Amino acid sequence: MKKKNLISVVGPTGIGKTRLAIDLAKHFNTEIISCDSRQFFKEMKIGTAAPSEEELAAAPHHFIGNLSVEDYYSIGQYEEDALQKLNELFIEHDTVILVGGSMMYEKAVIEGLHDLPEANPENQEKLQGIMEQGGIGKLQEILQELDPEYFSVVDIHNHRRLLRAIDIIWQTDKKYSEHISVSQHGRDFKVIRIGIEAPREELYDRINRRVNIMVENGLLDEVKDLEKFKDLTALNTVGYAELFKYFDGEWDLDFAVSEIKKNSRRYAKRQLTWYRKADDIHYLQLGYSEKEYEDLLKWIAEEFEK
Repeated sequence: MKKKNLISVVGPTGIGKTRLAIDLAKHFNTEIISCDSRQFFKEMKIGTAAPSEEELAAAPHHFIGNLSVEDYYSIGQYEEDALQKLNELFIEHDTVILVGGSMMYEKAVIEGLHDLPEANPENQEKLQGIMEQGGIGKLQEILQELDPEYFSVVDIHNHRRLLRAIDIIWQTDKKYSEHISVSQHGRDFKVIRIGIEAPREELYDRINRRVNIMVENGLLDEVKDLEKFKDLTALNTVGYAELFKYFDGEWDLDFAVSEIKKNSRRYAKRQLTWYRKADDIHYLQLGYSEKEYEDLLKWIAEEFEK
């Protein structure tokens, strides 16, 4: 029996993955699974650049706005849910589209997570104490020293990720990047990865402009409404953390917006570092022509036949 196909659209934040995913979904008359871990939360539409109502109507999407910021949702649970949804979609479709810039979430779907040990309570308690004494910066320092490779790609503002990685390193005496570098589970579907790339200056300019548009579209009101949840992990993210400091009176608005742009560019840089290590991504240039898109479709058709 012929294998089913998963086309994974990847690339840094602000590069235009949503548009390409929708175009591919229309071409294959199929549906889209999001692996953007920030777009899971329904209260965070503007700051996560979630697909618009028009985009959501253009092709069926899954895992967009399906949770509340108050929900705890692990990457392991996402892997389970996404694979179940894929199996359902493969009943009707030969091809499904996966899209998003959350690198570990894409990896969870296309390769599987690793059988890592459970959290060690003593380590967690020790790390919590370190964070209370020295702030998240101290955790960043520890991880950078223990595993510079993982530090270069992890969301360094997500304390939960830092705690988890350091705990695993302490438990296993092995770098976290080594644990996640080897695929653990085979998948019974074929995976094709499509990336979009652009000169770094152009990408950074797009990110800066997108932040301005978010502010124009009501980002401040969105963040203000979520201020009571600011200590939740979901809100400890770019676009929200900076504006909470503005509402606290710590920063002025211009500085907060400039920090959103800077941290968004830093996140894009970490994504680029991650994707650069992959040798299985077929790239399109930003602003690709109709002919280049047609060539991509031909290439995909050839890959399906292999």
